[in-house]
Amino acid sequence: MKLKIITQERVVFDEQVDEIYSKGIDGEFGILKGHLPMMTALDIGVTRAQVGEQTKTSTTMGGILQFKDDECLILTTLAEPGEEIDEARAREALEKAKNKLRNANARIEAKRAEAAIARAEARLKARLSGNK
Repeated sequence: MKLKIITQERVVFDEQVDEIYSKGIDGEFGILKGHLPMMTALDIGVTRAQVGEQTKTSTTMGGILQFKDDECLILTTLAEPGEEIDEARAREALEKAKNKLRNANARIEAKRAEAAIARAEARLKARLSGNK
């Protein structure tokens, strides 16, 4: 089956895959060849594609996933292949976001910090678990 991950700026992933795993707003899910058509909103997380023995990961920072006729299309505002993520930079971003959350004075500041934490954790997960 085909997996294509697209942002406004580029096509991040476009390959034939055996299995797809991602994180929707209702939790994590998997898709195998022949899956029923579906469409779901994505949460901040990691999309994993199994290609033979290799696992390829990409962050998906929200968006929409559509699966139909053994083709999976993900439209997202931001996505990064796991191998392109700078681990040190992601760890630094995570620490900054945690500090902002601890020092947040308003609810809106706390929500922004929580979203930044989720993005940084997704980047680290994609970097550390992908491309095996």
